[in-house]
Amino acid sequence: MTNSTPGRLGELAKLFFKLGVIGFGGPVAHIAMIEDEVVKRRQWLTREHFLDLLGATNLIPGPNSTEMAIHIGYIYAGWLGLIVSGVCFVLPAVLITGGFAWVYVAYGTLPQIAPLLYGIKPAVLAIIINALWGLAKKAVKTRQLLAIAFAVALLTLLLKLNEVIALLIGGLLGMVWLHSGDKNDKPGDKANFLIASLSTGATLKASTVLAASVATASTVANVSLWQLGWFFLKVGSVLFGGGYLLVAFLQGGLVQEYGWLTQQQLLDAIAIGQFTPGPVLSTATFIGYVIAGMPGAIVATIGIFLPSFVFVAALNPLIPRLRASSWTRAFLDAVNVSAVALMVVTTLQLGKATLTLPQAPFVDFLGLAIAIVCAILAIRFRINAAWLVFGSAFIGWGASLLGYTR
Repeated sequence: MTNSTPGRLGELAKLFFKLGVIGFGGPVAHIAMIEDEVVKRRQWLTREHFLDLLGATNLIPGPNSTEMAIHIGYIYAGWLGLIVSGVCFVLPAVLITGGFAWVYVAYGTLPQIAPLLYGIKPAVLAIIINALWGLAKKAVKTRQLLAIAFAVALLTLLLKLNEVIALLIGGLLGMVWLHSGDKNDKPGDKANFLIASLSTGATLKASTVLAASVATASTVANVSLWQLGWFFLKVGSVLFGGGYLLVAFLQGGLVQEYGWLTQQQLLDAIAIGQFTPGPVLSTATFIGYVIAGMPGAIVATIGIFLPSFVFVAALNPLIPRLRASSWTRAFLDAVNVSAVALMVVTTLQLGKATLTLPQAPFVDFLGLAIAIVCAILAIRFRINAAWLVFGSAFIGWGASLLGYTR
């Protein structure tokens, strides 16, 4: 590793810009790619530390993969690293989405990249499976943790629990079960747990107010821009549950309450978010451009992503303190294994959507072949995710030229 701060910032910028370009498949896929690069290849973090960050990130609002990038930047290069890694990870999605928004406004249509996505999706599935195997080996330390993982997965599948509620259930179960009988408690452990919990909540609330103040002070005199920025700042500050909840916020606010978008424009914006790389929250860039041109795109993008930077800056210094207490250590271990369980559930759902057909033969054999080959290349030969994504996209494009349709 380069010791100088400029050298580290350059490494972070190069890595996370690349991941932003190839980051198809949603947050689970992004996290898998980040884990492969920073844990396996560069060894900037141990897998245990990565899991701690992942578990903590799942408990705060905002896009998990973006917040993981911000965490890693902060650990590797301090405050400047926090900014550089987050901006570089988000920037490709913002630029690509902004380009599509310009085409959409100018020509009233969206580009068709379905053939490329057809090849990319099975490759992303293989990349996730590769990461899950390594994360699961570290997270499942005991039979108790394995039982907690199964319980969280079953509750999520059967009761359709919100991800945050499932993680909290797993964490609380682990805190009680794993901690019971621990004779190595320190007298202040329970107090440390309460202090850490209260300080986390207070810090996050203060961070939200600070973010709102910064955004309000930096907006221009145009009322519509102020309203646009404020709307997306609020969404970014409370967005648990990923893309599906984002759709609900956009539908209720932009279509029904303000009337800034038509229903069709919202559907087109969601489509853009789904088939561009990087965090799905870059949908805000598209919407901002449609509503108010380039200034709208900038304001909406800053509004929705700014809370993530503030939350991570507040949370990251607390994670070692949480790990030091036996109560919160048990909680964090259980949250980590629960997060892996949720990733497994998501991967199963993604696999079903990617590799099955609604009619006979019910299995997409070409997609299955792409997934198997990519899994072998990733697990056995450690081929970089970028090559797997680009190669699979080329296969999907070639299949469409030959008349193959899913």
